[in-house]
Formats: sequence, C-alpha cells, structure tokens
Amino acid sequence: MQPLPFDNSVKTLAPGDVIGVAAPSSRFDPDTLDKGVERLKSMGFRVRVPRNIYETQRYLAGSDKARARVLSDLCQDPEVKAVIAARGGYGAMRMLPFLDWKDLGVSLTRFIGFSDATALMTCLVEKSGLEVIHGPNLVSLADAGQKTLDGMKRVLTGRLEALTLCDGRCLVMGKARGRLLGGNLATLSHMVGTRFQPDLSGAIVFLEDVGEPAYKIDRMLTQMRLAGLFDRIRGVVTGDFTDCANAEYLPEIFMEIFGPLGVPVMTGLAAGHGLVNLAFPLGRTVVLDTDAARLSWSNGR
Repeated sequence: MQPLPFDNSVKTLAPGDVIGVAAPSSRFDPDTLDKGVERLKSMGFRVRVPRNIYETQRYLAGSDKARARVLSDLCQDPEVKAVIAARGGYGAMRMLPFLDWKDLGVSLTRFIGFSDATALMTCLVEKSGLEVIHGPNLVSLADAGQKTLDGMKRVLTGRLEALTLCDGRCLVMGKARGRLLGGNLATLSHMVGTRFQPDLSGAIVFLEDVGEPAYKIDRMLTQMRLAGLFDRIRGVVTGDFTDCANAEYLPEIFMEIFGPLGVPVMTGLAAGHGLVNLAFPLGRTVVLDTDAARLSWSNGR
C-alpha cells in the first residue's frame, strides 16, 4: 500500500461544526454513547448520530456492509466535518473491503478514534490521504478525565502542541523526523499479509495495547519485524500498554526488536487505554527528540 501525499497544514473544527458518529467495530451501550455525545456538545460541536449505528450482529454494530455504508454516507455529507468512532472492540477490519477509498474524505476534515479503529485509520491515511486523530472513541469520552478532554478539544480546534513524554524512558537515544503512523499493536499485526497491510517506511511508529501479556506483545512485534514492516522506519514511541502481564519485560522486548535498527526509541506517551488518552494526528510529520523527551510537529510548537 503506497501512502498518498499528505497535507501537513493544520485542519480545524469551529464551534457549531458537525461531528458524525460511525460504529466501525463492536456494538456499544447506548447510555454511555449518549454521555459521550454530551461531552462533544459541551466542547461546542453539534453531533449527528445515524440511526443505523444501533444495529447489532453478534458482537458487531451491524453487518459489515451496513457499518461501511454509515461511514461512507457521513464522509460524503458536506455538513459533517469530522467523524468519531463510537467504540473499539473488534470489527473495523471486516468492513475495509466494502469502502470506496477514493470517495472518502471528499468533504470530511478528519476521523477520530483509537484501538480497533486503527485498521480503518491506517487505510484512511494511506488510501484516502485523510487526516486522522488518534484519540478517544465516543464511549471512552463519557468517563474521560479533564486532561483527556482538554487535549481532545485542542487538537480538534487546531491548537497542535508538542507532546512531552513526562514519564518516558529512552531506550535508544537520537532524533528523527517522519510521519507519525501506527496505533493499536494487535490490530496492526493482524493486518500483516493482507492487502491492507500498513506501509511504515519513513515513519515514526507509535504503538499501544491493552490486556496483552508480554509474550504476546513479543510475538506480534516479531511477526511484524519478520514481515519487514520495520525495515525502513525512523523511530519508535510507545504509549500505554495497559493491564499487560509481565509489563516489566517490555523495555527488553522493545530493545530486542528495535535496537538493531539504530533508530531512536522512547516509551511513555500518555495515549492509548490508560487513564489519560491524549489526542494527536496520525499521518502528520513529527520530530522525535529523545533528549527533550518530546514529539513536536513540523508546523506546530
């Protein structure tokens, strides 16, 4: 998959803009969704919730074609300036074959989500050239803390700030520049070998996960390494690996996988499934500086 040229200019939402809600993955609790909607409204946005996202099929929020159709309709609606994923879980990969990537992003400003939405977001960046925001899904906004909420609003309204890795640990020193790509490790590893496999060439790779023991994280990273996905990356920054058994092994695993590549490697970005989930763009050019322990944007601060 060859990535499209990406516009590094800052895209913004204004008060009163419409954010649509898609459900690309698992079914959700309607009451929690409503709380998330109220959080977006409190930021000054209008929210459009299509009726069809309440459909269910087993553990999914409707059939694959139905979920894809909701997203396509939202993306082609000139009033909708952004789309947010209802929740993660599982299912985004299943709908990828039913999307017309050329038609997506015609009027849309950005797509927001994380976790299982990584599959969709990766393809939106590479196939549609669309800006995506790695940040809270709608149901996770319902109980999000103020730091997460403030970070979300800043990014949506174009106030792009450097991300400081306050509790970060430098595993390999250095400074590198590249497009920030990645997301949920389990989702990315399951895309390997498909026609939607991500192209991480020239990227600063961001990774996070939840509920995966250290040996499974090792296995997923090893699969991606053996498949050549890390051959031409320029750096690595990891977010939260929440509720991961034997998390004390992770720095050693990261060093074994990424150390031989000679690229800077840093842990500790407050993003993912932890208590704080800072929002930031994927696909945008970023500078990873391990001395300063931060990620800064080429056109940000």
